[in-house]
Amino acid sequence: MNLFTPRECAANYAAAGRAKTRMPLGKLFLLALLAGFFIAMGGAVTNTAAHTIANVGAARIVCGLLFPFGLAMVVLTGAELFTGNTLIVISVLDGQASAAGMLRSWAVVYLGNAVGAMLTAAGCAFGGQLNYSGGELAVFTMKLAAGKCALPVGNAVVLGILCNILVTAGVLLSLSAKDLTGRVVGAYLPVAFFVICGFEHCIANLYYIPAGLFARAVSAYAALALEAGVDLSALTWGNFLLRNLLPVTIGNVLGGVGLGSLFWYCHGRKSA
Repeated sequence: MNLFTPRECAANYAAAGRAKTRMPLGKLFLLALLAGFFIAMGGAVTNTAAHTIANVGAARIVCGLLFPFGLAMVVLTGAELFTGNTLIVISVLDGQASAAGMLRSWAVVYLGNAVGAMLTAAGCAFGGQLNYSGGELAVFTMKLAAGKCALPVGNAVVLGILCNILVTAGVLLSLSAKDLTGRVVGAYLPVAFFVICGFEHCIANLYYIPAGLFARAVSAYAALALEAGVDLSALTWGNFLLRNLLPVTIGNVLGGVGLGSLFWYCHGRKSA
Protein backbone atom coordinates (compact mmCIF):
# COMPACT_ATOMS: atom_id res chain seq x y z
CA MET A 1 0.00 0.00 0.00
CA ASN A 2 1.13 3.53 -0.76
CA LEU A 3 -0.10 4.87 2.56
CA PHE A 4 0.03 4.19 6.27
CA THR A 5 -3.05 2.80 7.98
CA PRO A 6 -4.67 5.02 10.65
CA ARG A 7 -3.10 2.85 13.37
CA GLU A 8 0.35 3.18 11.76
CA CYS A 9 -0.18 6.91 11.35
CA ALA A 10 -1.05 7.26 15.05
CA ALA A 11 2.11 5.35 16.01
CA ASN A 12 4.24 7.40 13.62
CA TYR A 13 2.91 10.69 14.96
CA ALA A 14 3.36 9.58 18.57
CA ALA A 15 7.07 9.09 17.84
CA ALA A 16 7.31 12.32 15.82
CA GLY A 17 5.63 14.31 18.58
CA ARG A 18 8.10 12.91 21.11
CA ALA A 19 10.94 14.17 18.90
CA LYS A 20 9.32 17.61 18.69
CA THR A 21 9.25 17.92 22.49
CA ARG A 22 12.98 17.08 22.67
CA MET A 23 14.19 19.33 19.87
CA PRO A 24 16.79 22.00 20.81
CA LEU A 25 15.10 25.35 21.40
CA GLY A 26 17.12 27.23 18.79
CA LYS A 27 16.31 24.75 16.04
CA LEU A 28 12.65 24.62 17.10
CA PHE A 29 12.39 28.41 16.97
CA LEU A 30 13.99 28.65 13.52
CA LEU A 31 11.70 25.96 12.08
CA ALA A 32 8.74 27.79 13.63
CA LEU A 33 9.94 31.06 12.08
CA LEU A 34 9.96 29.34 8.70
CA ALA A 35 6.43 27.99 9.19
CA GLY A 36 5.20 31.45 10.17
CA PHE A 37 6.61 32.80 6.93
CA PHE A 38 4.97 30.05 4.83
CA ILE A 39 1.55 30.59 6.42
CA ALA A 40 1.91 34.36 6.08
CA MET A 41 2.73 33.97 2.40
CA GLY A 42 -0.51 32.02 2.07
CA GLY A 43 -2.28 35.07 3.52
CA ALA A 44 -0.39 37.50 1.31
CA VAL A 45 -1.16 35.58 -1.89
CA THR A 46 -4.85 35.16 -1.07
CA ASN A 47 -5.28 38.87 -0.32
CA THR A 48 -3.48 39.77 -3.53
CA ALA A 49 -5.53 37.37 -5.65
CA ALA A 50 -8.91 38.24 -4.14
CA HIS A 51 -8.74 41.98 -3.51
CA THR A 52 -10.56 42.99 -6.72
CA ILE A 53 -13.08 40.11 -6.83
CA ALA A 54 -16.50 41.50 -5.91
CA ASN A 55 -18.30 38.14 -5.72
CA VAL A 56 -17.71 36.76 -2.24
CA GLY A 57 -18.14 33.11 -3.26
CA ALA A 58 -15.67 33.44 -6.11
CA ALA A 59 -13.19 35.22 -3.86
CA ARG A 60 -13.42 32.47 -1.21
CA ILE A 61 -12.87 29.75 -3.81
CA VAL A 62 -9.78 31.54 -5.15
CA CYS A 63 -8.43 31.84 -1.60
CA GLY A 64 -9.20 28.19 -0.95
CA LEU A 65 -7.27 27.14 -4.03
CA LEU A 66 -4.16 29.10 -3.06
CA PHE A 67 -3.77 29.20 0.73
CA PRO A 68 -3.33 25.44 1.37
CA PHE A 69 0.08 25.39 -0.32
CA GLY A 70 1.33 27.17 2.80
CA LEU A 71 0.60 24.10 4.93
CA ALA A 72 2.00 21.82 2.24
CA MET A 73 5.29 23.73 2.40
CA VAL A 74 5.29 23.45 6.19
CA VAL A 75 4.81 19.67 6.07
CA LEU A 76 7.32 19.02 3.29
CA THR A 77 10.09 21.19 4.75
CA GLY A 78 9.70 19.89 8.31
CA ALA A 79 8.84 23.36 9.59
CA GLU A 80 7.02 23.67 12.93
CA LEU A 81 3.47 25.05 13.01
CA PHE A 82 1.67 25.67 16.30
CA THR A 83 -1.77 24.61 15.12
CA GLY A 84 -0.44 21.34 13.71
CA ASN A 85 1.60 20.74 16.86
CA THR A 86 -1.54 20.56 18.97
CA LEU A 87 -1.43 16.93 17.77
CA ILE A 88 1.46 16.35 20.18
CA VAL A 89 -1.35 15.38 22.54
CA ILE A 90 -1.17 12.01 20.74
CA SER A 91 2.38 11.54 22.05
CA VAL A 92 1.33 12.56 25.56
CA LEU A 93 -1.63 10.17 25.62
CA ASP A 94 0.61 7.42 24.24
CA GLY A 95 3.07 7.92 27.08
CA GLN A 96 5.92 8.99 24.81
CA ALA A 97 6.03 12.67 25.80
CA SER A 98 5.18 14.73 28.87
CA ALA A 99 2.61 17.49 29.12
CA ALA A 100 5.43 19.87 30.12
CA GLY A 101 7.35 18.97 26.97
CA MET A 102 4.27 19.58 24.86
CA LEU A 103 3.66 23.00 26.43
CA ARG A 104 7.34 23.92 25.96
CA SER A 105 7.08 23.05 22.28
CA TRP A 106 3.83 24.98 21.89
CA ALA A 107 5.27 28.12 23.49
CA VAL A 108 8.45 28.21 21.41
CA VAL A 109 6.67 27.35 18.17
CA TYR A 110 3.92 29.92 18.76
CA LEU A 111 6.54 32.62 19.33
CA GLY A 112 8.49 31.61 16.22
CA ASN A 113 5.34 31.48 14.10
CA ALA A 114 4.34 34.93 15.35
CA VAL A 115 7.73 36.46 14.54
CA GLY A 116 7.79 34.91 11.06
CA ALA A 117 4.24 35.94 10.21
CA MET A 118 4.50 39.48 11.56
CA LEU A 119 7.83 40.15 9.88
CA THR A 120 6.23 39.09 6.60
CA ALA A 121 3.28 41.40 7.30
CA ALA A 122 5.63 44.30 7.98
CA GLY A 123 7.58 43.59 4.80
CA CYS A 124 4.41 43.62 2.70
CA ALA A 125 2.99 46.77 4.32
CA PHE A 126 6.14 48.87 4.44
CA GLY A 127 7.85 47.41 1.38
CA GLY A 128 5.20 48.44 -1.12
CA GLN A 129 3.64 45.04 -1.85
CA LEU A 130 0.23 46.47 -0.94
CA ASN A 131 0.44 49.06 -3.75
CA TYR A 132 -1.43 46.78 -6.17
CA SER A 133 -4.38 48.40 -7.99
CA GLY A 134 -3.43 51.87 -6.87
CA GLY A 135 -3.44 50.87 -3.22
CA GLU A 136 -6.70 48.90 -3.35
CA LEU A 137 -4.87 45.89 -1.97
CA ALA A 138 -3.91 47.94 1.09
CA VAL A 139 -7.53 49.04 1.58
CA PHE A 140 -8.71 45.43 1.22
CA THR A 141 -6.08 44.28 3.73
CA MET A 142 -7.18 46.88 6.29
CA LYS A 143 -10.88 46.15 5.76
CA LEU A 144 -10.33 42.40 6.21
CA ALA A 145 -8.26 42.96 9.35
CA ALA A 146 -10.90 45.31 10.82
CA GLY A 147 -13.59 42.70 10.22
CA LYS A 148 -11.56 40.07 12.07
CA CYS A 149 -11.02 42.48 14.98
CA ALA A 150 -14.79 43.07 15.21
CA LEU A 151 -15.62 39.36 15.40
CA PRO A 152 -17.55 38.44 18.58
CA VAL A 153 -15.35 36.50 20.99
CA GLY A 154 -17.66 33.47 21.12
CA ASN A 155 -17.73 33.27 17.34
CA ALA A 156 -13.94 33.51 17.24
CA VAL A 157 -13.60 30.51 19.58
CA VAL A 158 -16.05 28.36 17.60
CA LEU A 159 -14.54 29.29 14.24
CA GLY A 160 -11.11 28.52 15.69
CA ILE A 161 -12.26 25.06 16.80
CA LEU A 162 -13.69 24.24 13.38
CA CYS A 163 -10.56 25.54 11.67
CA ASN A 164 -8.09 23.43 13.57
CA ILE A 165 -10.11 20.25 13.33
CA LEU A 166 -9.56 20.61 9.60
CA VAL A 167 -5.92 21.71 9.83
CA THR A 168 -4.94 18.80 12.07
CA ALA A 169 -6.94 16.45 9.84
CA GLY A 170 -4.86 17.79 6.94
CA VAL A 171 -1.64 17.09 8.85
CA LEU A 172 -2.70 13.52 9.64
CA LEU A 173 -3.86 12.88 6.08
CA SER A 174 -0.59 14.25 4.74
CA LEU A 175 1.48 12.11 7.08
CA SER A 176 -0.50 9.01 6.14
CA ALA A 177 0.85 9.22 2.56
CA LYS A 178 4.18 7.79 1.41
CA ASP A 179 4.71 9.92 -1.72
CA LEU A 180 4.87 13.60 -2.57
CA THR A 181 1.51 13.79 -4.32
CA GLY A 182 -0.33 12.09 -1.48
CA ARG A 183 1.27 14.30 1.13
CA VAL A 184 0.39 17.51 -0.72
CA VAL A 185 -3.20 16.45 -1.51
CA GLY A 186 -3.71 15.28 2.06
CA ALA A 187 -2.72 18.67 3.43
CA TYR A 188 -4.49 20.57 0.67
CA LEU A 189 -8.14 19.58 0.81
CA PRO A 190 -9.00 20.09 4.52
CA VAL A 191 -7.23 23.46 4.54
CA ALA A 192 -9.08 24.52 1.38
CA PHE A 193 -12.32 23.71 3.22
CA PHE A 194 -11.47 25.91 6.22
CA VAL A 195 -10.39 28.83 4.04
CA ILE A 196 -13.48 28.72 1.84
CA CYS A 197 -15.72 28.51 4.93
CA GLY A 198 -13.95 31.47 6.55
CA PHE A 199 -12.86 29.71 9.74
CA GLU A 200 -10.23 31.35 11.95
CA HIS A 201 -6.56 30.31 12.16
CA CYS A 202 -4.41 32.07 14.78
CA ILE A 203 -1.13 31.92 12.85
CA ALA A 204 -2.74 33.11 9.61
CA ASN A 205 -4.28 35.96 11.61
CA LEU A 206 -0.79 36.90 12.79
CA TYR A 207 -0.33 37.94 9.17
CA TYR A 208 -3.79 39.16 8.19
CA ILE A 209 -4.38 41.54 11.10
CA PRO A 210 -0.86 42.96 11.61
CA ALA A 211 -0.69 43.55 7.84
CA GLY A 212 -3.81 45.71 8.20
CA LEU A 213 -2.44 47.46 11.28
CA PHE A 214 0.89 48.16 9.60
CA ALA A 215 -0.90 49.38 6.46
CA ARG A 216 -2.95 51.79 8.58
CA ALA A 217 0.33 53.25 9.85
CA VAL A 218 1.21 54.23 6.24
CA SER A 219 -0.41 57.62 5.72
CA ALA A 220 -1.11 57.09 2.02
CA TYR A 221 -2.93 53.81 2.71
CA ALA A 222 -4.88 55.30 5.62
CA ALA A 223 -5.99 58.16 3.38
CA LEU A 224 -7.21 55.72 0.71
CA ALA A 225 -9.23 53.82 3.31
CA LEU A 226 -10.79 57.06 4.55
CA GLU A 227 -11.61 58.08 1.00
CA ALA A 228 -13.23 54.69 0.38
CA GLY A 229 -15.35 55.04 3.53
CA VAL A 230 -13.88 51.96 5.21
CA ASP A 231 -14.58 51.84 8.96
CA LEU A 232 -11.31 51.08 10.70
CA SER A 233 -12.46 51.86 14.25
CA ALA A 234 -12.15 48.21 15.30
CA LEU A 235 -8.66 47.87 13.85
CA THR A 236 -6.54 48.27 17.00
CA TRP A 237 -3.79 46.22 18.60
CA GLY A 238 -6.00 45.69 21.66
CA ASN A 239 -8.85 44.23 19.62
CA PHE A 240 -6.37 42.12 17.66
CA LEU A 241 -4.91 40.54 20.79
CA LEU A 242 -7.99 40.22 22.99
CA ARG A 243 -10.94 39.89 20.60
CA ASN A 244 -9.30 37.80 17.91
CA LEU A 245 -5.92 36.25 18.62
CA LEU A 246 -6.63 34.99 22.15
CA PRO A 247 -10.06 33.42 21.50
CA VAL A 248 -9.00 32.02 18.12
CA THR A 249 -5.90 30.46 19.71
CA ILE A 250 -8.07 28.89 22.42
CA GLY A 251 -10.41 27.54 19.75
CA ASN A 252 -7.52 26.20 17.68
CA VAL A 253 -6.10 24.38 20.72
CA LEU A 254 -9.48 22.86 21.57
CA GLY A 255 -10.03 21.72 17.99
CA GLY A 256 -6.56 20.25 17.52
CA VAL A 257 -6.37 18.57 20.92
CA GLY A 258 -9.89 17.24 20.48
CA LEU A 259 -9.18 15.66 17.10
CA GLY A 260 -5.79 14.36 18.24
CA SER A 261 -7.33 12.75 21.33
CA LEU A 262 -10.11 11.16 19.28
CA PHE A 263 -7.61 9.86 16.72
CA TRP A 264 -5.40 8.34 19.43
CA TYR A 265 -8.35 6.78 21.28
CA CYS A 266 -9.65 5.12 18.11
CA HIS A 267 -6.36 4.15 16.47
CA GLY A 268 -3.45 4.51 18.87
CA ARG A 269 -4.74 3.34 22.23
CA LYS A 270 -3.12 0.07 23.25
CA SER A 271 -5.63 -2.71 23.72
CA ALA A 272 -5.90 -4.37 27.12
